[in-house]
Amino acid sequence: MSTSPVIWCVVPAAGVGKRFGASKPKQYLPFHGMTVFESTLQRLLEVQEIQQVVVAISTEDAFFKKLPVARNCKVKSVIGGAERCHSVLNGLRYLSNLGSDQDWVLVHDVARPCVRAADIQKLIEQVIQFDSVGGILGNPVRDTMKRANRVNEIVDTVDRNQLWHALTPQMFRLGALTSALTSALADDVVVTDEAQAMERVGYHPLLVEGHNDNIKITHPQDLPLAELFAQKQTAP
Repeated sequence: MSTSPVIWCVVPAAGVGKRFGASKPKQYLPFHGMTVFESTLQRLLEVQEIQQVVVAISTEDAFFKKLPVARNCKVKSVIGGAERCHSVLNGLRYLSNLGSDQDWVLVHDVARPCVRAADIQKLIEQVIQFDSVGGILGNPVRDTMKRANRVNEIVDTVDRNQLWHALTPQMFRLGALTSALTSALADDVVVTDEAQAMERVGYHPLLVEGHNDNIKITHPQDLPLAELFAQKQTAP
């Protein structure tokens, strides 16, 4: 008799948003009637398969506990680290006390508040259906891609065929991802996403196409664009 897979979620949220230049971390800026953080967590909590969402926050974070969602029984906070990979690993270590190595973990950027619950469901279903080592949401590259030198001169046009933009969530087994991230940090390699950590140890994660409105808020101009996407998604 088969049982439903156990699925957890980790949200690295210890960044201070230096590139954004706001008075507070970007995840606490107003967004669509709430904050970026709340909107992101709301999207994740819509996915019933997720057992618990673990958010990794800075030791200096004075904002998270003031959010109503912080009192949700499915949300737990842990201390994050200097880089995204450190925060994710801290979240995974917390989950290792609750689950098993074969459980699945979704890792999602706190600054992607427009992710669609349907895309998360699609990722979960395809990864489990194909019995993959894991997978990530992504978009095939549609623009012409250029490689530049240090003074922003074009040195090459890159073939865009088979190139994808990596999005989140990214979904892997709890044990395998913990091991891969631990290995990367032991080798002083700061990976920028979970798929990169898995690639380093020989795995080939699945790419699952999601909507291109799942943008990451990185620069000030991204915020109103994300607001526009959120409004269109919820329009009657």
